[in-house]
Amino acid sequence: MTVSEPVRITLFNHKGGVGKTTLTANIAFALAEMGKSVLLVDSDPQCNLTSYLLADEVVDELLNESDGSEGRTIWSALKPVFNGNHEGRLVAPMPVGDIALLPGDIRLSGFEEFLSDSWVDCFRRRLGALYSTSSISSLVSMLHTQSGYDYVFFDSGPNIGPLNRVLLLDSDYFIVPVACDLFSVRALATLGQAISTWMKDADTVNSIAPDDVPLLRAKPTLLGYIPQRFRVYGQAMAKEASFYLREIKNRIHDDVASVLRKHDESLAPPRGEDPSLGQVKDLASLVQIAQREGVSLWECSGGTPAQRGAAKRSFVRIANSLNGAPCR
Repeated sequence: MTVSEPVRITLFNHKGGVGKTTLTANIAFALAEMGKSVLLVDSDPQCNLTSYLLADEVVDELLNESDGSEGRTIWSALKPVFNGNHEGRLVAPMPVGDIALLPGDIRLSGFEEFLSDSWVDCFRRRLGALYSTSSISSLVSMLHTQSGYDYVFFDSGPNIGPLNRVLLLDSDYFIVPVACDLFSVRALATLGQAISTWMKDADTVNSIAPDDVPLLRAKPTLLGYIPQRFRVYGQAMAKEASFYLREIKNRIHDDVASVLRKHDESLAPPRGEDPSLGQVKDLASLVQIAQREGVSLWECSGGTPAQRGAAKRSFVRIANSLNGAPCR
């Protein structure tokens, strides 16, 4: 990994309710405890990650002020691009313990519509559209130049839309969070194809773009998947969840990994390898308490010591699997 660039990762699944935000925050907490510098970019207009990590009154203040000159959210940073400039405004991330957060904003939904039009104009080699499409990537690069990060995590929304497209295309890796249920199995059927289409389109844009224009990497590699929110009886996963987990493993290979390998062999693990990064069982009220307190699952005031210890072990394992992943 080159020292000058952080590893950029998106947790992505266009199915909602898979615990993506909780996973993102707690992976970051675990990496920070390992001494890694982490920036979290709340790029979901629902602002769930920001609401997890910051007090309600702080979130309200951020959203009320975000459209002004002193705004401190991701929309505050991107508004100049929306207004026709080639670069956004540098906004200092907010410290949350040992990690940094670029807060989300509901106004990002308008920027997503703007990105949809920009993507079409990229095929016409229009400079404004090319700068707009890479604006979040450029913003992260500016923040990294200022502070230096080992990892950048994008918190994405549950959809296949223009905002998630630019996040995935800017990422070195993506992780697929899944629930062990029928709906997660079905969602995987279209996930790999959507990313493959985005990469093909980005390759076309990159091939015709003028020189010296910032472009998206367009090489997101499947780092793995994380099953979670399943029930355990004794030491074993519940029977129904176990059934769906087997289906998920097959779909990850057939509908995601194999599709990506057709584009580039290096973008997914080989068929015989199970790219599970770890598992996070159902932690009952621990999640709600941690979110209310804005801390990691193992530092919250709820649950039992055994539950908090199990949560920490799960996320330390996931963090260890990410540690050493090279910037691509």
